[in-house]
Amino acid sequence: MNSERPGPAQLELERFLPYRLSVLSNRLSAAIARLYAERFSLGMTEWRVMAVLGRYPDLSASEVTGRTAMDKVAVSRAVARLIDAEWLQRSPHADDRRRSVLRLSEAGHAVYDEVAPMALAFEQRLFGDIGPAQLDRLFALLDRLDALNIEAEAEAESEPDADADADAEPASDRASGAAK
Repeated sequence: MNSERPGPAQLELERFLPYRLSVLSNRLSAAIARLYAERFSLGMTEWRVMAVLGRYPDLSASEVTGRTAMDKVAVSRAVARLIDAEWLQRSPHADDRRRSVLRLSEAGHAVYDEVAPMALAFEQRLFGDIGPAQLDRLFALLDRLDALNIEAEAEAESEPDADADADAEPASDRASGAAK
């Protein structure tokens, strides 16, 4: 029996970039997480928050969310766990007392200073015999993809046609029998 069914175009996952990047990201994240999970009881989300704040101190939780593209609830929980573990400090923003900023504590820096070299060594092993020119091209392509306004394009594709909606009678008007 043929498992391929006729109909709309079939999604060829092996050539579908979002799928490939997601799977690759999950595999890499899981592999690298094994390096620090047991030793520090540190999850992937917590490490990502620490990695961002190790590179860019004094960010708000919202800014960390933006830099990691992670869910804001996941970031908030990770921040809370890191503060409880005394690896992060929260303090008022210097110019805007309504905002708070996050930074690694001394203990957080000690963990970062151990995990970061492990992560870099993992990356070196991962790249193996990939040459500098290929790596430059890979990162140039990633930068180009990252610069795309992906979310705006996806939202524009999913929005109903504005012209068609302009001619439609609002549901509230139809329900109440209101005159136009």
